[in-house]
Amino acid sequence: MTALDASVELLDRSLSYTRVALASVSDADLGRPTPCTGWDLARLLAHMEDSLDAFDEGASGQVRLDRSVRAGVRVRALQEKACLLLGTWSAEPPTRTRIGPHLVDTCVLVLAAALEITVHGWDVASSLGLSHPVPDDLAARLLPAASALVSADDRGTRFAPELPPPSTSGDSARLLGFLGRQLTGPPRHDMRNRDTGPRAAS
Repeated sequence: MTALDASVELLDRSLSYTRVALASVSDADLGRPTPCTGWDLARLLAHMEDSLDAFDEGASGQVRLDRSVRAGVRVRALQEKACLLLGTWSAEPPTRTRIGPHLVDTCVLVLAAALEITVHGWDVASSLGLSHPVPDDLAARLLPAASALVSADDRGTRFAPELPPPSTSGDSARLLGFLGRQLTGPPRHDMRNRDTGPRAAS
C-alpha cells in the first residue's frame, strides 16, 4: 500500500465517523455554540462545506485561495460532498498539489483532510451534546499528522493551547487535547479553534 493509499483509507474512516454526527443535525440546532471560537453550528457547517470543496479541488492539482466561505448551510450538500470527496481521491490524483504559491505532497493534503473532517465531526457532535468519541485507533493514526501539521505559531489563532489529557486517557483524548479541545462541559464561545483547512494555510 502506498502512502497515498493509506491516507485515502484514513480519509474514508474520517468521513464515516463524521457522517454519524451530521445525521443528527436539524434546523433547530444551527444556533448552538461549538468548540470553535465564536462560531455557532451553522457557521461551522458552512466552513466544513467550503473545506470539502477545497480538498476536492486538491485532487485536480491546485487549491484556489480566493473563494469566500458560503453563507448558506445545507447538511445534505455537505453529506453529498463528503461522499464525492472519497471517490475523487480514490481515482488517480497528482503526486503534488498547489495551494496558492506552495506545492505540497498529495498524501499530506489527504491527511489534512482526514484530520479536519474528523475533528470537526467531533465539534458537531459536541455542539449537539452527542456522545460520539473519535475511535482510539483512528485518533492514533491521526496524531502524527496533527503533530506535523499544527505548529506553535498556530496556537492562539487557529488552535487553543494544547490541553494535556489525564494519564489514563486514550488516543482520542490525546488528539483532541493536542488540538486544544476541552473534553468536559458544554462548548464555550471563547475556545480558540478556528479554520484547520487548506484555505487557512500560509
